[in-house]
Amino acid sequence: MPKVDLSAIEETNRTGYPSPYDADVAGRWYRRLAPATGLTDFGASLVRLEPGAWSSQRHWHEGEDELMAMIEGEAVLVEDRGRTLLKPGDVVAWPKSVADGHHLINESAADCRFLVVGSKPAGQDCHYPDIDLIADGPTDDYLHKDRTPY
Repeated sequence: MPKVDLSAIEETNRTGYPSPYDADVAGRWYRRLAPATGLTDFGASLVRLEPGAWSSQRHWHEGEDELMAMIEGEAVLVEDRGRTLLKPGDVVAWPKSVADGHHLINESAADCRFLVVGSKPAGQDCHYPDIDLIADGPTDDYLHKDRTPY
């Protein structure tokens, strides 16, 4: 298997979150590994969080398993049950349909990097328990919780 040339994969901080929810992830940079390597059964991204940045809004997926491995630096995992400091070598997993919203916040003074892998099913909603937001599975659009569009 050839080594992946990470420098050939665009690092971007694009987000589809509507305002004001996009501001918290402005310091999140990622490289989408699956499309660049021809993988189609799951998504994988190498993510870099600047100090103060969030990985996402706190969320959970109806039909997507997620796994994350911290590579460099540290970040705080925020879930329903509390906060956990993650350091290099730490691995966390979120089974699909478990309604435990999660995200990472870089509260340190240096960048952190982690690898995240997800099962990438089509047509499954993503829920954001702290804010008026849902990602509609069939369309991939962001909606209010009453399912009206932004």
